[in-house]
Amino acid sequence: MTHPVASIILIHGLGASGRDLAPIAQALDLRSIGAVRFIFPNAPVRPVSVCGGERMPAWYDLLAPDLLLREDELGLRDAQTYLASLIDQEVARGIPSRRIVVGGFSQGCAMSLMTGLRYPLPLAGIAGLSGYLSLAGQTGREATEANRATPVFLAHGEGDTVVPLAAARLAWDWLRAEGHGVAWHAYPVGHEIIGAEIADLNVWLVERLVS
Repeated sequence: MTHPVASIILIHGLGASGRDLAPIAQALDLRSIGAVRFIFPNAPVRPVSVCGGERMPAWYDLLAPDLLLREDELGLRDAQTYLASLIDQEVARGIPSRRIVVGGFSQGCAMSLMTGLRYPLPLAGIAGLSGYLSLAGQTGREATEANRATPVFLAHGEGDTVVPLAAARLAWDWLRAEGHGVAWHAYPVGHEIIGAEIADLNVWLVERLVS
């Protein structure tokens, strides 16, 4: 078996599982990079406040319909610790941090940005699909020097009623102001992932990971 030369961690959204993002990995053509290891972590099952306390896979609780109004800081930080340990694991397996991308959809986007910006070693990139920047007010002082200028891919549906486009634009503005190169893509869809988005992500990943 060919030894992987890069790792991509894909983080699912609320109520989903790691296997839900496997079709994205299957749709990507990364042969020009070489062997790529994909990691699909699963969130713990927990009660979600905005869903009436219903238990479901969630990286953190959603306390209010306005995602940015009240945030579950403890849950966010617990998830960050776990996801950072997965990056640590890839480094321990011999993948240089600069060959690792962390990305995700919705809650997974929020966790990708939160974890990637705070990771102590430089990453190849952070990919956020249909999400937002969590704990935005604290990110500036918590972001590590190693990932101050890490490239970011942001994609969002213009008709998204779950995570409003405005929330993604706030993340875009913040990242650009901090010096990140941001590849921004908006599509005429709702809270979903489409083929054109995967194609754009494919181009970006190859740019980040071809040595």
